[in-house]
Amino acid sequence: MPILDLQRRMRQLGEIRLGHVVPTRNGKTRPAKLDKFRFTSPSREILTEVANLYGGEVKPWTPANGGPSEFEVYSQANRLPVLIPPKDAVSQWYELYAGSKCQRRCDGVTEHKSDRPCMCDPDNRDCAMTTRVNVMLRDVPALGQWLLISKGYYAAVTLPPAAELLSQAGGYVAGWLGMEEKTAIVNDQLARFKVPTLDVEITPAALMAGQITGGGAAAVASGPERVAITSGRPDYAALAAVAESAEEVGKLWTQANQAGHLDDDLAKVLKARGEELRAKASPTSNDGPHPDDTQRVLNPADYGDAGQEQVDEYVHDVEIVEDAPDPAAAQDVWFQIIAAAGPRGMTTEQVEAAFAEQHSGLHPSSATVAQLETFLGALKGGAL
Repeated sequence: MPILDLQRRMRQLGEIRLGHVVPTRNGKTRPAKLDKFRFTSPSREILTEVANLYGGEVKPWTPANGGPSEFEVYSQANRLPVLIPPKDAVSQWYELYAGSKCQRRCDGVTEHKSDRPCMCDPDNRDCAMTTRVNVMLRDVPALGQWLLISKGYYAAVTLPPAAELLSQAGGYVAGWLGMEEKTAIVNDQLARFKVPTLDVEITPAALMAGQITGGGAAAVASGPERVAITSGRPDYAALAAVAESAEEVGKLWTQANQAGHLDDDLAKVLKARGEELRAKASPTSNDGPHPDDTQRVLNPADYGDAGQEQVDEYVHDVEIVEDAPDPAAAQDVWFQIIAAAGPRGMTTEQVEAAFAEQHSGLHPSSATVAQLETFLGALKGGAL
């Protein structure tokens, strides 16, 4: 029987972070975005398990503005299998920090630390919207939850409704914690930033009916697609979902093709993932801006301090639009490729597989003329 007036909560094992602190040219520091999850925890042993699963190396870490020393891992994953709790999966406040100390915690009406009415101007708030996500990592052998903190607008408006729906399940729900790239115009320039997302391995109808899953599902989500796991067969869809480049997807395509696993459904998943990564492969800078960071007072315990003179040093990303395919010209080059492949003993299927390997899972039918001509040159030059 629990103590009725004692608030119970699960142990927090560590934090999952979307950014880190980097030095600037003037000797100070500022926050910078990441495209893979970073983990921090006081437990080296737990982070060792995290690194074994998701890549990276366990290293000592000290928060930029105080706090006890911990450990960190820069993982290679941007999508994590999680269990989402039925209660308190997402919480949300307006918060104001001084150093690592929270001075205000407000719901927009009442400031709860002083139990007074909100002290901010609604049109120009001193406090920053703060969204916290609590999840369990399904495959990490440790009992407790991990915390992700976001100061962004998109997380603030999209995560609470998802948590409200999940609360109807009455139990832990198997899902995925991911990050999604968004763009916005900041100071008349294009900026890119990451937004945390929650996906589940269950339909909304089944969720409302209480048919929850606890991590033993027979399928693994990969964006909108699901590919069944079969005995002795790698989960190509899940591997593609965490791939960091289109080239990695191309290698998965070749591996699946050589193993005889490349069926039509898997080909569609890999092709879509390769095209998604290729579309994002414009030149970027790790020093790029995070729009939320340029418009709020940072929580130093999470991200480090940044003054306006540091914000002014941000370098904005740009997008590159590739040439659209020319069907007639592409077909002509394709015929040249097939003609050149014949004397080398390559079948059409082998040519398609070789092209996909060179172009991150892209099928020749979706390629540009330039891509086909480059492949033709490599084929004639004996590079394949």
